[in-house]
Amino acid sequence: MRTLPEPVQDLIDAFARLPGIGPKTASRLAFHLLRAPDEMSRTLAEALQGIKSATGLCETCFHITHAGQKVCEICASSERDDNIICVVEEPLDVIALERTAGFVGRYHVLHGVLSPIEGIGPDDIKIAPLLQRLKTGTIKEIILATNPSMEGDATALYLHQRITPLGVRVTRLARGLPVGGDIEYADQNTLLRALAGRQEMD
Repeated sequence: MRTLPEPVQDLIDAFARLPGIGPKTASRLAFHLLRAPDEMSRTLAEALQGIKSATGLCETCFHITHAGQKVCEICASSERDDNIICVVEEPLDVIALERTAGFVGRYHVLHGVLSPIEGIGPDDIKIAPLLQRLKTGTIKEIILATNPSMEGDATALYLHQRITPLGVRVTRLARGLPVGGDIEYADQNTLLRALAGRQEMD
């Protein structure tokens, strides 16, 4: 027997399908909107509609941009270094790297990683367009900034094997101890990577 009206249950189910949201959080969100002013629900509904209709992907790097806009602001900027491309898994990674203000090159968003278990191969993510970009001959370095996971490492290795014969320098983001972290709490892999990625002191 259904204990909630169908619209409420449908909203809970919709929230629960989002990543990182379980049944309890989904219920709390739904009941919050139920109690909230009508304006909040309308604003949320309009934002959800707009996220699909008003956005698109950059034709160059595949980062998110405005609908009808062929290239994103980063690709359109004349202040970026055209010789370096940082390859990331998702648009959120671009946002994280831009927040550091430490990278002034270009980006390429793969929109996923290689995962044979899930049936995701090279043709399912934006690898071919990346290789096409390298044919311009202006790219000097590719930074592989995929996540330090099994799939991320496999994707980085595949890209390294495809890009190296083209004569382009391929680098990988360094890994190691986080700022403020204690060595005693670091896991073995983190410590090994910190040792392997050690640098000369200035």
